[in-house]
Amino acid sequence: MTDRYHLGDYSQLVANAAAKLDSDCVPARLRAHDHTLWSEDRAEISDRLAWLTLPQDMRSELPGLYEFANTIRSAGYRHMALLGMGGSSLGPEVIRRVIGCTSADGEYPGMLTLDSTVPDWVAAASAAIDPARTLFAVSSKSGTTTEPLTFYAYFRDLAESALGVEAAGDNFIAVTDPETPLAVRAHAENFRHAFLNNPDIGGRYSVLSYFGLVPAALTGVDLGRLLASAERMQVRCLTDGPASENPGGWLGAAIGTMVQHGRDKLTLISTDSMEPFGLWVEQLLAESTGKDNTGVIPVAAEPLPGSEEFCYGDDRFFVQLRLTDDDNAGPDGLVAQLQATGHPVAILELQDVYDLGAEFYRWEYATAVAGHVLGIHPFDQPDVQGAKDRTLSVLNQWKREGKLPCARSDDGAKLARLLEASQPGDYLAIMAYLPDTDSIRQTVRELRHRVMAKYQVATTLGYGPRFLHSTGQLHKGGPASGIFLQLTQDHSSDIPIPGWDFSFGVLADAQALGDLQALDDLGRRTMAVRLGSDPAGDIKRIVESL
Repeated sequence: MTDRYHLGDYSQLVANAAAKLDSDCVPARLRAHDHTLWSEDRAEISDRLAWLTLPQDMRSELPGLYEFANTIRSAGYRHMALLGMGGSSLGPEVIRRVIGCTSADGEYPGMLTLDSTVPDWVAAASAAIDPARTLFAVSSKSGTTTEPLTFYAYFRDLAESALGVEAAGDNFIAVTDPETPLAVRAHAENFRHAFLNNPDIGGRYSVLSYFGLVPAALTGVDLGRLLASAERMQVRCLTDGPASENPGGWLGAAIGTMVQHGRDKLTLISTDSMEPFGLWVEQLLAESTGKDNTGVIPVAAEPLPGSEEFCYGDDRFFVQLRLTDDDNAGPDGLVAQLQATGHPVAILELQDVYDLGAEFYRWEYATAVAGHVLGIHPFDQPDVQGAKDRTLSVLNQWKREGKLPCARSDDGAKLARLLEASQPGDYLAIMAYLPDTDSIRQTVRELRHRVMAKYQVATTLGYGPRFLHSTGQLHKGGPASGIFLQLTQDHSSDIPIPGWDFSFGVLADAQALGDLQALDDLGRRTMAVRLGSDPAGDIKRIVESL
């Protein structure tokens, strides 16, 4: 792995921040699990630091994971469906998309991730599998997360219809903390296995624990190689030495310093092979640092500007993640242009895809350090509960009245007005409670590109309700620089949830309404659009209105 930093005018500032880390003994204190790095209050800190030694700690678990994966492979399962949200699903999904299955002949189950309550997503997942030949992994740290529990109810019903009540349990495993309601249910309802994770690991720091490694093992990933790269990074970060030579410490010092000097839009630039990494690091940075009216605003998968365009403001810190063997002509040219114009840039080069393990560790360590630099607590998520409370209130109205509040739909020209009035440092957050189809994905990219080119405003994209467990904390607890565009649509068909009082369509709509209410309560700049039967066409018209 090779790291190159081109920080320009910020070089000395970052060096000063790294020197202060040394004078405050931050690396040694982090190694010693010293909670006072972030707060005098131990809550959600001392019991959230086991990730620091996970690469070494999980090595002893590999034989059991390989044995279990071989048992599943021999049983003839065609798919492994991961039912989770946030930290329970984003890490495994990135491993799947970056590394993929190492078996050339497809002897391992294909992995499918479901982390959306939008009925079209649930229907697409259901249509892609045979419940009788699918292993369902229900993944939740707390064991109480609404989304995976509703997914379980739905797919358990399908499995019982296909296999019978007694046999269906064999098609389910759980990944959760000890003694959670999900762990209890796994035992009571005869799951094939329950993997009980170390509880001293926060969800977004759990990718190298059972939460990430169980799905990876089941789909043929070489866990030994993944952990080996992570362990090399662990040693480099936890060994005595100056922060300037500590890859996680230096990145953390750079991230924190950039935020303090107005460059809070950490913009990832990568080719297709590494672009999925943004899904995971987006949650890690946003949920860890987006609080107390400050934080890192991660910008992932943003369209690259055209050759004649240069649409970046001075609120950006660019990080290029690249594979040595990638054809990086487009990103490399842009990065050279960014350096030439004085933007701070970091280039992190991976020798092969298994260096992903090292990057997971580096960014976890860097996030903890950046939290210290910024004076914030990187292991809690205090503003997430507000949207949950409002969603519950909306669902209670549904139960009482049999209908949801009317969905708001603003005039299409409102977005132009909000963007015309935007200030330097603002960003547009697109919150799409929509299926992730090719046509929708393309038109949203066009929207992001148009906003960047015309207004020099950074853009982010989150699919709901997944982003509620990711950037949702940043939207409410971070700086008041966001302009929030919520996109929803009527559901062409709905799916009931066995044993629950509402359907997936009602749940998704309630989550959208609750989140919008929470943003409005905080005085955020919001716009909501209810799309029609041609959502891609409607988004296209929003683009044209700009």
